[in-house]
Amino acid sequence: MDYAKLGFRAGLEIHQQLATHKLFCKCPSQLTEEYSSIFERILRPVQSELGEIDRAAVEEAKRGKKFVYLASPSSCLVEADEEPPHAANDEAIDIALTIALMLKADVVDEIHFMRKIVIDGSNTTGFQRTALIAVNGKVDDVAIETICLEEDAARKIGEEGKKVKYALDRLGIPLIEIATAPTITSPDKARKVAEKIGLILRATKKVKRGIGTIRQDVNVSIKGGNRVEIKGVQELNDIPKILENEVKRQIELIEVMKELKKRGVNEEMIERAKMEDVSDVFINTECKFIKKALKRKGVAIALKLEGFSGIIRGLKYKEHRLGKEFAMHAKKRGGGIVHSDELPNYGISSDEVEAVKKKLGCRQQDAFILSVGEKRIAERCLEAVIERAKQALHGVPKEVRRALQDGLTEYMRPMPTAARMYPETDVPPIRVDRGKLEQLRKKLPEYPEKKVRRMAKQYGISMEEAKQLVYSGRDDIFEEFARKYAGYERVVARILLHVVAEAAKQGFEEAIVVEKMPSALDGLRKGLFAKEAIEDIILNLVENPENTLEDAMKECGIEKMDEEEIRQMIRKIVEERMDFVKERGERAVSPLMGVVMKELRGKVDGATVNKILKEEIEKALGQ
Repeated sequence: MDYAKLGFRAGLEIHQQLATHKLFCKCPSQLTEEYSSIFERILRPVQSELGEIDRAAVEEAKRGKKFVYLASPSSCLVEADEEPPHAANDEAIDIALTIALMLKADVVDEIHFMRKIVIDGSNTTGFQRTALIAVNGKVDDVAIETICLEEDAARKIGEEGKKVKYALDRLGIPLIEIATAPTITSPDKARKVAEKIGLILRATKKVKRGIGTIRQDVNVSIKGGNRVEIKGVQELNDIPKILENEVKRQIELIEVMKELKKRGVNEEMIERAKMEDVSDVFINTECKFIKKALKRKGVAIALKLEGFSGIIRGLKYKEHRLGKEFAMHAKKRGGGIVHSDELPNYGISSDEVEAVKKKLGCRQQDAFILSVGEKRIAERCLEAVIERAKQALHGVPKEVRRALQDGLTEYMRPMPTAARMYPETDVPPIRVDRGKLEQLRKKLPEYPEKKVRRMAKQYGISMEEAKQLVYSGRDDIFEEFARKYAGYERVVARILLHVVAEAAKQGFEEAIVVEKMPSALDGLRKGLFAKEAIEDIILNLVENPENTLEDAMKECGIEKMDEEEIRQMIRKIVEERMDFVKERGERAVSPLMGVVMKELRGKVDGATVNKILKEEIEKALGQ
């Protein structure tokens, strides 16, 4: 795709959990499956101080959900909203200020917490506390508009009908939110910028690691489209695919708008569409879901959409067809729909399709939407379709969507408005001490790119190895072992990059490998085995915690050999291949290294083997 021609613009919102206790109480920031109590709440939207109600909150309230909260040792009365918030976590504020300085942002003079309305149940209060920390930062050529400190939401653990269950262990964990300007010009660049911000965050050594501790939201638009926010991108490598799919979706919706205008479809035509009970058409249907619904005293209700025939199934990118948009909005109202562009199908016959069209008075260019089930829910689903059909006349609606594992997205809610923000009256403003800020500036961690170059030069490892160590967050462990085991820096790097990965495949944590490293490295330094054997030895120690180093060496078939034994074995290999040695001369060393190392791997260092092999070949050639 030519993203410049399409007018592609994207911005990022990076949310990273901080490694400290909760933001407004002393509870630990730990997830747990131990629950101590349970309570329920119903949330509803209220007016802001300006008398406005946020439209996203209104739509969420229409869903009629009840929220069940599970308290735990990682929560208290603050998370339950039965007690006011305590003073803001000083350590979290210091971490946020450090990150702001690393991103070269302008720190505010005073930190004020605000309340951001959230009515999906993820906050017991009905709002999220958030504070602006800094503005006008930069990463490469992309501006950082805002850096905020906020509390994480409760952890959703299940949903049954109208009840949604949340665990309070995650609620209140401090989050840093970094929002870039919408000036990113391609999906690949978005991934690179997100990666660089992530590295700067990890450089502080004060952020949490692991699945769910960092989340990327992306805002994207194209020329003729609109700003869409995509929430919950978990993996960096998913960003390009998700953005590419959103571009295709917006292109599809722009094409839909153009075609509807060409056909003369307008809002009045959509608004005058009437819902019609067509249950009688399906009395003898073979469609299982309709048959099941009617048996339960449900109804089949149809809605005519003038001028929509052939458009709902997709024009340019069928995987982003308008029909999926209709279905997502209907799902939010508690039901589902099928449309005439995909029929006959699902056991619905051609005759039934024609009968519905006849009952609705459909012309050739008209389509119909069918919803089946409880009458009230079916009508709500079709009302949602009417609203979405009207939006289709204007192209791409501003909205919030959720990232899915396959790289696609689904509708969540309309784009929130400014009406969702108002001051937090329970947390006093915090004056930023300039002296403290200067102290933090003097102690700023090393920037990742600078650290990669320094480590490669200082320890004699490759740039790629240094980069992988820094990117994986194992740089501090590496430097600790590299200083202790001078001369074995590359071995240490190999253990942390390859042995840790291999152990992880077998279900062992990194900490177990690190625990076994001193024993193995001490043995290597004493010359008990060659460096080539260290991977097998450490894996043996990891898999068999009771083993000593001697046990591991024995089970790996590694025994120390003196130089004379090594020389005799190499001499025998050379003698057995004398014709090859005479033919190749000194160039026989490289091919024969492979043969020798196959016999001696782990028992003798490669450098020693190379030296003796050269000597024996020279002797054999009479040099």
